[in-house]
Amino acid sequence: MAFVLPLYTPPDFRLPKFADAPDVRFALAEKDGVAPEYYHSTSMFPEYFKIDGRWVLAEESRMDSSVVLRENGRLDVVENRNLRRGDKVVLGRTEQAQEGIYVHSSGFRTAEEALEDQFVFRQGRSRETSYARDYDALIELLRYEREHGRILWVMGPAFAFDAQARESMSALIDAGYCHGLLAGNALATHDLEAALLHTALGQDIYTQRSRPNGHYNHLDVINKVRRSGSIPAFIDEYGLDDGILCACVRNKIPLVLTGSIRDDGPLPEVIGDAYAGQSAMRTLVRTGTTVICLATMLHTIAVGNMTPSFRVLPDGTVRPVYLYAVDAAEFVVNKLLDRGSLAATTMVTNVQDFIRIVARGLDLRDD
Repeated sequence: MAFVLPLYTPPDFRLPKFADAPDVRFALAEKDGVAPEYYHSTSMFPEYFKIDGRWVLAEESRMDSSVVLRENGRLDVVENRNLRRGDKVVLGRTEQAQEGIYVHSSGFRTAEEALEDQFVFRQGRSRETSYARDYDALIELLRYEREHGRILWVMGPAFAFDAQARESMSALIDAGYCHGLLAGNALATHDLEAALLHTALGQDIYTQRSRPNGHYNHLDVINKVRRSGSIPAFIDEYGLDDGILCACVRNKIPLVLTGSIRDDGPLPEVIGDAYAGQSAMRTLVRTGTTVICLATMLHTIAVGNMTPSFRVLPDGTVRPVYLYAVDAAEFVVNKLLDRGSLAATTMVTNVQDFIRIVARGLDLRDD
């Protein structure tokens, strides 16, 4: 069955609880990077604020941020560290219109889905969960999003250690199923190591056997990339054409590579400043309508926190944003749910198998 985008049902603001609600209150930020007392902290859901008797949607949201009213009447969701002295910040700690704030968590739910929620046996996902329907839904979603949306992938280094996983992901990128990639130094380093030396951390990506002195391989690759000056220059200089990074460069896919304290090197494009990296990630996340997080706990939780459950399109249509989290560890995917990222589909499985199944479902592999 072809994917159909769910319709959004806004709140009925004619109801007494909305009509009788007060206007939302504001206070000015007194210092850069500091929110006023009793500031309102945002969620991933659509949030409305009553201003001069009219309910206004903050069109871009993320978790754990403040809401600022601009002079043009726009409501911007701003991380507290990015607040500036004089910003007019929303106040309020209730979310059901009592203080002119309404968090609308059920805009995409049908009456049938609301009824099903009353009879849920278990909400966590485990290795025993059947994911057949999830794969079918994801494959149809990806087909729709290739033409109508933007698909972002958040990837840990596990893909680089398996030749067929790299081939599957490369095929997805070449076929137009990737509009942005977020990862760390490790994924990029080991994918380029695989492209140049057919190893990842010195282990053969075909046989999984360690090569003699293979522990030097990723360090040598980092050194070569730094000598070349950039990832695209390295790929061109060494004539590489396989793997995830090569496919991204070939298809001009935006990359955000963010570093960590344990990184070797790092590669030239890796952003070492944590807050600059977070800002770059959020800039790319703002463009996404489907976000798929694979085998990276910290990146998954970070992206989950900055990904809203909705997107307002240029024509004013409100559509859902789909978030997937895939990991072999139950803890990781259920941690995403624990942190409040409720609009997420989680799958507990090996990501190498996952990406091969997705590629096969999209007719990009026949094995």
